Amino acid sequence: MHLAFLAIVVAARQHGETAVIARMLSEDYGLVAGYVAGGRGRQLRPVVIPGNRVAAELSAKSDSQLPFLKLELVESRGPWLGEPLPAAAIAWVTALTALVLPERNPYPRLYAALGATLDAICHAPSARGWLRAVIAYEALVLRELGYGGVAPPAEAELDALLQIFARQAAPLSRYLLADRKADGMAARAMLGERLEKLRA
Repeated sequence: MHLAFLAIVVAARQHGETAVIARMLSEDYGLVAGYVAGGRGRQLRPVVIPGNRVAAELSAKSDSQLPFLKLELVESRGPWLGEPLPAAAIAWVTALTALVLPERNPYPRLYAALGATLDAICHAPSARGWLRAVIAYEALVLRELGYGGVAPPAEAELDALLQIFARQAAPLSRYLLADRKADGMAARAMLGERLEKLRA
């Protein structure tokens, strides 16, 4: 098997001393995992950051073998990881994607929406400009996996968006993260705490 595609990195876990197991969302192949040799090295560490857009080459000798991944950076989210609010938002939307989607099932709408949400987080002037995109992405994940979910109204102000964000925690926790609540909801709680400071 040999595949080449564009993807968004959604998780990277250390494997051994120098390698990484990377998980990424692609348009045609859905969530894909692979072994990145040297993923913790100086050259590749900035590439396997969750949120980054990459060109990926995946190869495996059999379906039962963890594929090898070669990655090339297309677009980095690294510059925004030093900012507390954008960093928390990037961490949450990528963690949600990695935790709840089944592997190798294409979700083209989620792939497009995740890319647009990350763009909004990185390029909107403030969180007021991207919070609606994050909530809409969560709602789309719920819908795509069969649990409903309603995008917030376009005209919603910050207070209304914060209330919708708080309410949406319940269906996410109950339906999608019931078995993995500690992993996923902790990232969302951190984002929520930082967003609440906008009310001041």
